Amino acid sequence: MANSPRRPVNPMGAAEALFNPAKKKPKQAVERPALPNTKELVSLKIDSDVLAYFQEDGPGWQDRINDILRAAMKNRL
Repeated sequence: MANSPRRPVNPMGAAEALFNPAKKKPKQAVERPALPNTKELVSLKIDSDVLAYFQEDGPGWQDRINDILRAAMKNRL
């Protein structure tokens, strides 16, 4: 029975092997159909005066922006 050496023959190669991640194929992303009438969290940059205008009337400003965007979308069709 052959004894393995206590130290690797090539210490640099052994160290690199420890730090190299295992190469795995990433899983395929599953595309799911969007549910109707659901809201999605997004980040949107708008001018500060536009934001102030919609926030003037208090809570519900995001819904008001959504309503204006929906109306613009329907008018385009």
